[in-house]
Amino acid sequence: MIKFGTGGWRAIIGEDFTKDNVCLLAQGIADLVRENATRTGKDNPYFVLGYDRRFLSDKAAKWLAEVLAGNDIKVYFIKQVAPTPLVMYTVKKMEAPFGATITASHNPADYNGVKLFTAGGRDAKEEVTSHLESLVAKVDPAAIRRLAFEEALNQNRIEIIDPFNDYIDTILGMIDTEAIKRRKLRIVLDPMYGVSKTSLQTILVTTRCEVMVIHDRHDTLFGGRLPSPTTHTLHRLRNTVVENGFDLGIGTDGDADRIGIINEQGDFIAPNQILALLYYYLLRYKGWTGPVVRNLSTTHLLDAIARDFGEECYEVPVGFKYISAKMEETNALIGGESSGGLTIRGHIPGKDGIFAASLLIEALSITGKSISELLAEIETKYGTYRMAEKNISFPPAQKTALTEKIFSRQNWPDFGLKIARVGDFDGLKIYFATGEWLSVRFSGTEPLLRIYAEATSEKAATDLCEIMATYLGVK
Repeated sequence: MIKFGTGGWRAIIGEDFTKDNVCLLAQGIADLVRENATRTGKDNPYFVLGYDRRFLSDKAAKWLAEVLAGNDIKVYFIKQVAPTPLVMYTVKKMEAPFGATITASHNPADYNGVKLFTAGGRDAKEEVTSHLESLVAKVDPAAIRRLAFEEALNQNRIEIIDPFNDYIDTILGMIDTEAIKRRKLRIVLDPMYGVSKTSLQTILVTTRCEVMVIHDRHDTLFGGRLPSPTTHTLHRLRNTVVENGFDLGIGTDGDADRIGIINEQGDFIAPNQILALLYYYLLRYKGWTGPVVRNLSTTHLLDAIARDFGEECYEVPVGFKYISAKMEETNALIGGESSGGLTIRGHIPGKDGIFAASLLIEALSITGKSISELLAEIETKYGTYRMAEKNISFPPAQKTALTEKIFSRQNWPDFGLKIARVGDFDGLKIYFATGEWLSVRFSGTEPLLRIYAEATSEKAATDLCEIMATYLGVK
C-alpha cells in the first residue's frame, strides 16, 4: 500500500519502492491532476518533476513522467539532479498546479520516495494525499497508460527545463551580497553526497566567499552515513573547519532542504539555535517585523524572542505543510522546525536549506560577529534553552499498546516538575509550569517513536526523555 507521511511517500527500495508501485502512484497522480483540471476548467494540465541523487531516483522520475505523459499531462522535467527547494520554487514560478520530486530526503540509503507539491510550491496537504491514496487504490495495473520517455519528448509531452539560474538569482536577490563580499568568509560545504553542491557553491563563490567542498562525489550509499546533518554525522566537517581555521561549516541533507552548522570553534550548532538566531537577526538587525511559526517539537526560545519584540509565536503539528499554512494565515516572518528546515516570508512555502545557509552567511556579514558571539548575545538576553531527543525503534505490533499508554494520562511518572497543561493534537506534549516541556509522537517518515524535551540544561532535558522512555517500556 502507498501511504503518505509528513514528508511524502517513502519506502524501502526493492520492497515497496518498485517500478510497479511508482507507476501505480503515477497513474493516481495523473487521475488527481485530471480531476483538478476538470474542476478548475483548465484543459491543458501540466506538471513539474525533479529528482535527487539517490539510487533509482533518475529512473523513477522517468517512470513517473512516462505515465503522466501517457495521460496527456505535459511534464516539465528538470534536466539534472535538483534540490527539493529548487523543484518547489519551479512549481511556484511556473504556476503549476502540481509537481513532485523523487527523494527520500534524510532517510537511510535503502529508502526512496516521492514528495508531492501543489500550487504555489507547497507540500501537499493531508486531504490531498489522502485523496491521492484512494485514487491509487482504485488503479488497475493493466490500465496504466504510458508513453515512452523519448517518444514523449518527440511529441513535446515532456519538455526538459533548466530553472537553476532563475532559482540562484532569486536567492541572491534576497540577500545582501555586497555585505557578504566585504566580510570574505571562509566556508566548508558538506553536501553529504547529496544535491546542494552546485547551488550553494555558486551562491558562495558569487559572494566572494572562500569555499572548500567535501563529500561531493556521487555516492548512493551516502558514504555509509545517514544523509542528515547532525552532531553524529558531521565529524569530518568539524575537523576540517577547526584544522584549517574556517569561519563556518555548512552541512545539508540528501535533498538540501535542511542544514546543520559547525561554528568556528568546531561546535555543532543545533537547528533550533539556527532558527532562533535567524529570527532574532531579522528582528534585531534587519528591523523586520512579524510572528514566527514552529512545530510542537521546536524550541520555545522562539516564544521568548517573539514576546520581547511584541510578536506572536504559533505552534503547529509536525510537518512543514502546517508551518507554511500558518505562515500564510498569519503573515509570519519566519517558520521552521527542530530538524533543520526553515523558510521566510516571500520565499517558497517550504524548507530551503540553500536559502537558510545564505541568510545565515548574511547575518554573520551584516553583524560582523561569529555564530558563537550571536548565540551568546541571545543567551544573555533570554536565558538557556537546551533540547534532547530520543528516537526509538519498536516492533509494529507494539504500536497499539504504546499509543494506549502514551494517551492514557494515568499514573504518569514523577518528572519532578509541576505539569501546567497537556496537549494531544500531534502526539502528546506536556507543558511544565517552569517552562520545560516534553513531547512524544510517532515519526511520519520512519518506524520510530520520537521523544523530545527542552529544559535549562542538556542533562535535565535528557533526564526527562529517559523518564518517559522508561515509563513507556522502550529504550
